[in-house]
Amino acid sequence: MLETVIVRCARACCCFPWLVIITAMIGTAGAVAYARHNFAIDTNTSQLISSALPWRQRELQLDAAFPHRADAIAVVVDGLTPEIADSSARALVAALARRTDLFQAVRRPDGGPFFDRNGLLFLSVKEVEQTAEHVIRAQPFLGPLAADPTLRGFAGALGFIPVGMNAGRLKMDEFLKPLSVIADTLEALAANRKVALSWGELMMGEAPRRRDLRRFIHVKPVLDYRFLEPGAAASGAIRDAARALGLVPENGVTVRLTGAVPLADEEFSTLADGALLNSVLTVSAVLLILWLALRSARLMAAVVISLFVGLAVTAATGLAMVGTLNLISVAFAMLFVGIGVDFGIQFAVRYRHERHENDDLLAALVSAARKAGKPLALAAAATAAGFLAFLPTDYRGVSELGLIAGTGMIVAFITSITLLPALLAVLRPSREAQEIGYCALAPVDRFVARHRRLILALSGAMVIAGLPLLRELKFDFNPLNLRSPKVESVTTLLDLMKDPATAPDTIEILAPSIAAANALARRIEQLPEVSHTVTIQSFVPDTQAEKLAIIADVAALLEPTLTPFEMKPAPTDGETIEALSETAKAFAEISSDDEDVAPVPRRLAASLLQLARAERAIRVQAENALMSGFKIRLEQLRELLRAQPVSIDSLPGDLVKDWVTEDGRARVEVAPAGDRHDNETLKRFTAAVLALAPDAVGMPILVQESASTVVGAFIQAAALSVVLIALILLIVLRRVTDVLLTLLPLLLASVVTLELAVLLGMSLNFANIIALPLLLGVGVAFKIYYVLAWRGGETSPLASPLTRAVLFSALTTAAAFGSLWFSNHPGTSSMGKLLALSLATTLAAAVLFQPILMGPPRKKARGGG
Repeated sequence: MLETVIVRCARACCCFPWLVIITAMIGTAGAVAYARHNFAIDTNTSQLISSALPWRQRELQLDAAFPHRADAIAVVVDGLTPEIADSSARALVAALARRTDLFQAVRRPDGGPFFDRNGLLFLSVKEVEQTAEHVIRAQPFLGPLAADPTLRGFAGALGFIPVGMNAGRLKMDEFLKPLSVIADTLEALAANRKVALSWGELMMGEAPRRRDLRRFIHVKPVLDYRFLEPGAAASGAIRDAARALGLVPENGVTVRLTGAVPLADEEFSTLADGALLNSVLTVSAVLLILWLALRSARLMAAVVISLFVGLAVTAATGLAMVGTLNLISVAFAMLFVGIGVDFGIQFAVRYRHERHENDDLLAALVSAARKAGKPLALAAAATAAGFLAFLPTDYRGVSELGLIAGTGMIVAFITSITLLPALLAVLRPSREAQEIGYCALAPVDRFVARHRRLILALSGAMVIAGLPLLRELKFDFNPLNLRSPKVESVTTLLDLMKDPATAPDTIEILAPSIAAANALARRIEQLPEVSHTVTIQSFVPDTQAEKLAIIADVAALLEPTLTPFEMKPAPTDGETIEALSETAKAFAEISSDDEDVAPVPRRLAASLLQLARAERAIRVQAENALMSGFKIRLEQLRELLRAQPVSIDSLPGDLVKDWVTEDGRARVEVAPAGDRHDNETLKRFTAAVLALAPDAVGMPILVQESASTVVGAFIQAAALSVVLIALILLIVLRRVTDVLLTLLPLLLASVVTLELAVLLGMSLNFANIIALPLLLGVGVAFKIYYVLAWRGGETSPLASPLTRAVLFSALTTAAAFGSLWFSNHPGTSSMGKLLALSLATTLAAAVLFQPILMGPPRKKARGGG
């Protein structure tokens, strides 16, 4: 009945070819227009998992509670000194705040008036005391510099050191480290090299830490979803503002962007990078293989047109069904080309065989439809079932791909028995002069038939021997590994992950109130797997009274020093030269028998003298480099000594908004203890926190739950696809043994693919795991062709036209998938690699193992095909 329907359909299309072709043209034009207007890609990897899952629902609830934290840009500002980093961040915030057309909000989570004034309160009492001691010790130098913040004042302040040493009040070894730093800086400035001096290092006596040189700006951009990179305008404006302010590496500042928006935008740009070249090379390779398979420009044109029409209809249908493509479902195009072309090649090769035996075009087309139609229908149904089996799973990325690809298989089959015969009826390819199959392989068929049992035994032994390898099969659940490590957003995020204070591996919990959040945080902090917790209460410092008393004492002592009643007038260049020369002479006269001490004053004297003798422009540059940082540090000191008692009610609104919702719910942040790069550590951390707070969310939970979801989805889909394919085969083939003969090589190819993946050092991930359903789809099609040929009595499968069709179909599929392998996107590239591997094992199982497994046909072939 199926064969009859296919033959009648093909005959009708051949009798009214122009009606079919014009209808296809109109439908294709509409599909292209729809796809072009509605094309969209969601590059957010978190959206690859169904939002209906409980843990995804918790994530969405947290995002809804704190919407300003979602779809944000994190601007990371690194400076050569803390002063440069701080001033750069302030300037950039001011510039961005004026662009209300591009930014909804711009703020500094680690700075601003609150932290500028109350920063000392967040230190321990001991640290506050040590800071106070350092500042008081620097008082003799701070006074002259505060009254004269110029290069002259700098030289004068330095001059107090030799004076104090001569008077016996100071010892040189107390100043060796800061004076060495100053000497290094002055030498670089005198040599006209750009350099910056950290006043914090001079005053505190220790080099700044990495985090002291870094500032953050959180930006909530206005996203334009008319474009595939909605945040591109906002990101571009940030970079333009940084360049306009001179915040560039040449000036000791680096500005980088990361966060959800840049990550998504640069993910798409990575996908698009080189896509045109890859597409051109892929199309060229596919056309070359088609030519080798068909040896006719007219046949090629018919297959390519049919393929394009099917692709356009599938794209439009897919977008109508899912709305927005994702990083996995976007691969439907390559899957359609790779698998859909198989149907065209199968029909065209069968037509060539029939045309070799029959000069009548219509008769050859009808005969080709009769003999190829049933295998194509069965292959299309089984392939579609393999893809659609992923539809009920929670892995949305593959589920949507399965829906589109499954639909595409039906579309490819329909075009192969309607449009393709109609095109051939119009194009009228010439008759085939030679046999289409590989007659030279007939001896191989005979050899295989004679040694069938031995080959089967050796094949089985090799597969069984490789089974222990499957224990080493790894799944890489880190979504960052699917992104290009070359783009700024990813490199910046990887850099932040090196510092526990900025690593995004924390867990978050939404508590019903501040009191509940604090109580929960105290319980969680008792867990050995937890390093610390943060709530809104964490921003209310402890032991404030003691710290404020210390700060008040320092303020009373230093206020006249830091805020002089009278400022000195700006010096002339001659006065600056004189001050530098006098200080140089004073340091040159210092003598010491200590070999570690003696070189420092001599170096400092020489560098001061060199600066005094340099061009005036160099002294101006030196004053800017030295004193701009001092002015910032001086203002910071003044502000820090004005600290006031802090309570939750006095916290700034932006800070409170980050931790407490308008209806009073409060956020708890939990950091892991131990090695944060160890997956087992994070597993224990996740399990421990979830035991106390089942509603917790965060990156560690996302990774663990995603792993469970993906593995579960593929187990579910694999089982369902095998059942569906088996049912379809049973309905059509009506023999359990024939169904097993079709499925066994398919399962064998799956096992061998995974074994080879281990040997080649390949890991499964969220992207390349798509190769497994593809293996089911392509594999079952190839094997169906051979089983039906065997049932028809084919005695020499390798020498038959079928092997030619399967071989070139596989080569065309390989060419299509090859473009994925060479993608600049790591996830897509890994997908291409595993696809190529699965295709190789599937082809081997179909062409080599399948005929051996089937053995002699039940009846002799009639007509040789």
